[in-house]
Amino acid sequence: MNLRSCISTIAIAACAAVGFTASANAWSLEEAAKPYAGTVVDVVFLKRPGYEAAEAMIPEFEKKTGIKINIIKHPYENALGEQVRDFVAGGDLDIALIDLVWIGNFAENGWVEPVSKFTSNPALKDPDLDMDDFFPLVLNAFGGWNGTIYGLPFDNYSGLMFYNKCMLKDAGFDGPPATWAELKDKYGPALTKDGKYAFALQSKRNETQSADSFARMLWPFGGSFLDKNFKSNLLSKESQTGLQFRQDLMKYMPKGIVAYDHSETVNALAQGDVAMITEWSAFYSTLKDPKTSKIGDCLAIAPEPKGPAGRKPALGGFSLAVATQADDNEKAASWLFIQWITSKAKAKEYVERGGVSARKSVYKDADIVKKYDFVPALVESWQEGVPEFRPRFAEWPEITEIVQEWGSKIMLGEVSVKDGAKELGDRMEAVLKKAGYYDGKKPLAK
Repeated sequence: MNLRSCISTIAIAACAAVGFTASANAWSLEEAAKPYAGTVVDVVFLKRPGYEAAEAMIPEFEKKTGIKINIIKHPYENALGEQVRDFVAGGDLDIALIDLVWIGNFAENGWVEPVSKFTSNPALKDPDLDMDDFFPLVLNAFGGWNGTIYGLPFDNYSGLMFYNKCMLKDAGFDGPPATWAELKDKYGPALTKDGKYAFALQSKRNETQSADSFARMLWPFGGSFLDKNFKSNLLSKESQTGLQFRQDLMKYMPKGIVAYDHSETVNALAQGDVAMITEWSAFYSTLKDPKTSKIGDCLAIAPEPKGPAGRKPALGGFSLAVATQADDNEKAASWLFIQWITSKAKAKEYVERGGVSARKSVYKDADIVKKYDFVPALVESWQEGVPEFRPRFAEWPEITEIVQEWGSKIMLGEVSVKDGAKELGDRMEAVLKKAGYYDGKKPLAK
């Protein structure tokens, strides 16, 4: 940052001294933070419920530690580019916000520190950190790369089915569809009438098209972006079946669905215009809020439907990681904040304020289970999700633009499913070839 902490670099020695004291006395955040009081930490946040929850909690952290958290807000579409520019320029960011598909980019470029740098220091590690309390799928997908953990899960998502149980009951259904086939063949015709639609699949031409629309229809049908040799798998029978299913399902979705982002999709359910959506768990608070949703007690939640390959729900979310470009004081202060905001001790408050924690223990809390009816579906989804729901290698930011373009063209009928998948696959392979995946310069397994 431009105004660096006035704490001198001899804080490393002070840190060691605190470590000695901590070994003899109970560890506390207040004691751990004393050498870094006055440090300002810059972090990127998005304009989403999980970040608003954290923002409301931050004054407590600042009061306890004397560390100032400076939030820089970006829309999702700008967050990667802004951070990359900052890191390339050796800028001011102290904490990286990492989408699970950005982790390869951040790790391979050396922009973030391994968590072990801080957990190996008794002065900085909370004895109750308990890394095993994170859902393994979430921890490894959001913060892990090639066997090393770089960030702790924050603002965590699983794809869930949100539905209007009153609309389903009026159409003769006792519950949501168990399979994608049922959704299309039974629920679709019964619920699409009188200006209402059975389903909305957010499909706008950005990361929403790639993750929430295109990828969502690959995995449950046994498809995938790539095969084991990193060649396109989009022309496989399974991938083609899933992509064609998406086309067939569109007759039961609102017109212009290819322009729907998360806000339009969530609002369509909230206003009673559609009966079902598959959306991220983070939107639960929006759909429960009477200020933003009309459906009230008609809202219900279930896991995403199963396909021929089983239940393969969408997986998304972020981790927070300490930036290597920060100075020593900022790194320590950043870690203390990351450790605190993702801790077991703060997980319940985070959930109650509208966030979605990745801590297993919080979903065993009787109050949380009783109050939040999304919990059973969320826990089930994080047992069955696909870590590579979107390929997590460093080239994904370039490849996702190809998926967005050709995935949208397929949905709009500008190209056939087969021809669009072939063009997309050819372009995807060209990116990977240039990156060295086919000549031994890069490993195939991540």
